[in-house]
Amino acid sequence: MRRYFWLLSALLLLSVLALAAASLCGSTGCLRPSAPADTVSLMLSLRVPRALTAFAVGALLALAGALMQVLLRNPLADPYVLGLSGGSAAGALLSMLAALQFGISVRAVTAPGALLGAAIAVLLLFGLVRRPLRELSISPLLSSQRLLLTGVMLAAGFGALISLALSVAPDSQLRGMVFWLIGDLDDARLLPLAGVVLLLALPWALRYAPSLNLLARGEGFAQLLGVPVLRLRVMTLCVASLATATAVAMAGTIGFVGLVVPHALRLLVGNDQRVLLPASMFAGGAGLALADLAARTLVAPVQLPVGVITALVGVPVFLWLLSRSRV
Repeated sequence: MRRYFWLLSALLLLSVLALAAASLCGSTGCLRPSAPADTVSLMLSLRVPRALTAFAVGALLALAGALMQVLLRNPLADPYVLGLSGGSAAGALLSMLAALQFGISVRAVTAPGALLGAAIAVLLLFGLVRRPLRELSISPLLSSQRLLLTGVMLAAGFGALISLALSVAPDSQLRGMVFWLIGDLDDARLLPLAGVVLLLALPWALRYAPSLNLLARGEGFAQLLGVPVLRLRVMTLCVASLATATAVAMAGTIGFVGLVVPHALRLLVGNDQRVLLPASMFAGGAGLALADLAARTLVAPVQLPVGVITALVGVPVFLWLLSRSRV
């Protein structure tokens, strides 16, 4: 446990340093002590909310990814595997189109539309997987496969809606819609909601981490030791869904954070959820804050979608992790 304590302490320190770097540096350079007070205030009012948004989104995606990997007993699962991100993205893009038709500000409807789409996706998912969830104790493998296939089909359906929205969008708005879809951290209006979700999810994860450890070894094994498997599965799915929906509503579909971070930490510290879940939150938040810093500074003053950076880094890292694992 001493090793895990030092690991969590190091990740906490990395998170603080990443937030500090993302707050002080940007496309116009880093703030200097000699800068005028009004300049410092203006830059911090723009950079600090963005840095906190990046950290919150990264933490939510990494936590959701770790929970999905336990839920599906698949280390290659990610937060988007059950179609929740597709519902959120489809809701956001369709709301943008509606705003253009009625002369409403696009930015004002993006987050509400994404939350509405995520809610519809969650309701569809729970409505369609009631039977697989009830059959967990009878046929765990078959029920997990049905859950996964249901999510894949939902993702395909929402993907068609996203393609439709992009096909009929005006040329003047198409670039902005694609930019948001790949990953946009400019909008910090949902930051209080993300903070509330994180404050609720972390204690829940620590409370149920021992039960999740047993669940990761098999539903039958966990049930024999007194774990309420069905209730734990439903709670895990709810927490992962809420975290994913909040993250996508804030920043679009940012890939690889929820897949690479938990998988890398699992190879480093093992599959103990008591350590893996909080470590994933710290590492995911710090990683996305640094990725956003790179997106703002690599080709400044041009700003890249942060999803481009996470993909460029995540693909080689994940391939390297696969070469070292037995997955």
